[in-house]
Amino acid sequence: MSDGALSQDEIDALLAGVDSSALGSSPAPAAATAAPSGSEDERRVIQGFLSGTLDAQSSNLSMMTGKDVSFRGPNVVPLTRDDLLQQLPDTVTSVKADFNSGFPGEHSFIFSEDTAKTIASLMNKEENIQLDEMAMSVLGEVVSQLVGSQITALTEKTGNKSISSVSPEAANVPKAVAALPGGTFMCATYQLILDDGKTHQLWEVLGPSVSADIARALDSKGGTAAGAPPPAFPGMDMGAMPNLGMGGGMSAPAMGGDFSAMGGGMAMQGMGGMMPMGAANVQSVQFPNLMPQNTPQEQGNIGLIMDVYMEMTVELGRTRKLIKEILGMGEGTIIELDKLAGEPVDILVNHKLIAKGEVVVIDENFGVRVTEIVSPMERMGESI
Repeated sequence: MSDGALSQDEIDALLAGVDSSALGSSPAPAAATAAPSGSEDERRVIQGFLSGTLDAQSSNLSMMTGKDVSFRGPNVVPLTRDDLLQQLPDTVTSVKADFNSGFPGEHSFIFSEDTAKTIASLMNKEENIQLDEMAMSVLGEVVSQLVGSQITALTEKTGNKSISSVSPEAANVPKAVAALPGGTFMCATYQLILDDGKTHQLWEVLGPSVSADIARALDSKGGTAAGAPPPAFPGMDMGAMPNLGMGGGMSAPAMGGDFSAMGGGMAMQGMGGMMPMGAANVQSVQFPNLMPQNTPQEQGNIGLIMDVYMEMTVELGRTRKLIKEILGMGEGTIIELDKLAGEPVDILVNHKLIAKGEVVVIDENFGVRVTEIVSPMERMGESI
């Protein structure tokens, strides 16, 4: 007889929205359900697209960590919540990065606890790191970069310029509490090789609507139509060609050249020589000037937000204290900060580091003189 107390499994199940009354009972036989039509095509298109982003993902993560990092895979399969939970370790770091426009729906990355600690350690240049709030912020920034690369590739392949995602939110939780889509969704499993020499696993979860919409958009644009054979004669409408007899004579189409049989193959003669039918028309590419230019349109666009207020903060320093130390503070308590005397102070806009400076006095007010503009890479590292 139960004493009325909930077991740990029941607590995890309740937090995950699972009916705890089913725990410990014999599972009911699952009703046979047919696989959704097109699911294999959808899987192949998604896998082809994600495979095409691996180089960019490896480059981004290597640049962020300062180490050689590489992605391998992915292996994309349709799974249910229960299927994926069987693959995950007991505790995971789940980072939600749902798409909110373009292809709106659920989207997340899942790390094992060990993988999350390794990435956070590489980013912070700190060993034996704990998965605290700062580490969660670091992992959120990592996922933000991964999703950014995917959005860039999707925009180029589909022409949809409205694709965006919410700011990633990371949490280290028991796997039963991790937020996962309902029904059958696409799950991509990557092999991630980090600085410790180990091969880590990383899971990317695409909700049913997200994967279906992305696959449909890519397929309509011919972006990653898996298994589609290339045309036999690029740029030519074979249906418009006259009867080409392989065994006997061959009538030539009304073109600026003539066709001749060559050992069972075909070639087009004229227009300056003999060219195989399958040869591509190769032309030199003219690349535009990459120097930044301020066009009137760009100046007009930035002018729309010139009168928007933003919060600017000058940070003298930071420190960490135990709760008992904070509760013990009173008038006259001296708090030592992590900045040295005379060291530049940080200048933040909307809590993002943009510059450093020195404190000055203007009349009777404090001020700050800007001494350094922080580079984008330093800005990203300091803000997390």
